Amino acid sequence: MPDKPHHSAETADPDAGFGAPAGVVVLGGAHGTLALARSLGRKGVPVWHVSNDTPLPAWSRYLAGHSEWAGPDSGGARAFLTELAGTEGLKGALLVPGGDGEVRFLSQSADMLSKNYRVMLPPWERLKWLCEKPLLYRRAEELGIDIPPTYRFGSLDEAAAADIRFPVVLKPNMGGGDNRFSRAKVVRADDRAGFTDAYRDAVGQIGIENVVVQQLVPGGGECQFSYAALWLDGAPVAEFTARRGRQYPVDFGYTSTFVEIVAEPELVEVSRLLLASSAYHGLVEIEYKRDPRDGRLKLLDVNPRCWSWMSLAAAAGCDLGGLMWDAIRGFPVERPQARIGTAWMYLVRDMVAAAVLASRGKLRPGDYLKSFPRVGSWATFAGDDPVPGLIDIPLTAWRVLTRRILR
Repeated sequence: MPDKPHHSAETADPDAGFGAPAGVVVLGGAHGTLALARSLGRKGVPVWHVSNDTPLPAWSRYLAGHSEWAGPDSGGARAFLTELAGTEGLKGALLVPGGDGEVRFLSQSADMLSKNYRVMLPPWERLKWLCEKPLLYRRAEELGIDIPPTYRFGSLDEAAAADIRFPVVLKPNMGGGDNRFSRAKVVRADDRAGFTDAYRDAVGQIGIENVVVQQLVPGGGECQFSYAALWLDGAPVAEFTARRGRQYPVDFGYTSTFVEIVAEPELVEVSRLLLASSAYHGLVEIEYKRDPRDGRLKLLDVNPRCWSWMSLAAAAGCDLGGLMWDAIRGFPVERPQARIGTAWMYLVRDMVAAAVLASRGKLRPGDYLKSFPRVGSWATFAGDDPVPGLIDIPLTAWRVLTRRILR
């Protein structure tokens, strides 16, 4: 790797009034943001969190500060960050997205924000081909990467009359929206009546051009895989693959509950092809599902941000956050190998997932207990940073009540 700072379109020029990086500012996110704050904080890196959503990371002892804002889609987002850089001494800090809305905002605003911050993301003209699902799936088809069968409709009547193989899933073209459909992330429809109602509802919330309809790939979390990496200037510097052993809910996972590092060379090859097509730059996680009907990996989603099980990287000896920090300071970046078999667990939700699987005869209690010795990191708990783990359950209960049930 080069022994000087990267001068790319994705990072502010270190000579443009910046000295050494002032730290890292993470916008949004929850468990992934907490993982990054801990990873960097243990290295003595100042980490600041800005959020209009969950306060979970703010309880970490490794945060140097926390600020509330109106969110990335507010009209004053750029002005807020400009003022923050001055009042908190953060000029030259690296901005990292923790959520999907923050990804779009940072990529589209990089030129203006680079007067005060470093931004490690491609410009939106390239990044949108990874973030917006219709464009992502078009790019995948061009590159010969498998995707689940995807339906495209121009009207509600066309969708209602289409020849569809059920079950299907409905997804927003990109996450981060503040509406019921976007917050749900995925809606399943098992028959035409359910699909017609769900599709009409989704279109009414975000518009027909923003609703993606795909055949549901069968199988649970054991069929779902991920590629995680740090890329610099269009090339990978650290990467590994992982399998989502369990998820919650078990039939259609809203979130991972047990993830372990596995060797999947095919994932690496396909992911490199996809990311190179956009000259990618920054942290990234790509989700795939192996279709048990044909054994092929199908591309689902690209997350150019912190992700929920990100702490697994450091636990396995491939600290992506720490490597990112070395890179922006111009230090040589090694290519560490993640330890196969190291696992991450979201304990409370994983216990529920395991109980459901056990009741169906798909998981023996003894096999579940064998998961624990492999766990190298937890979603919220850390011995040197216990408070987030203690407040996660009541905080999650409150969010479910106020954001889902009451709404």
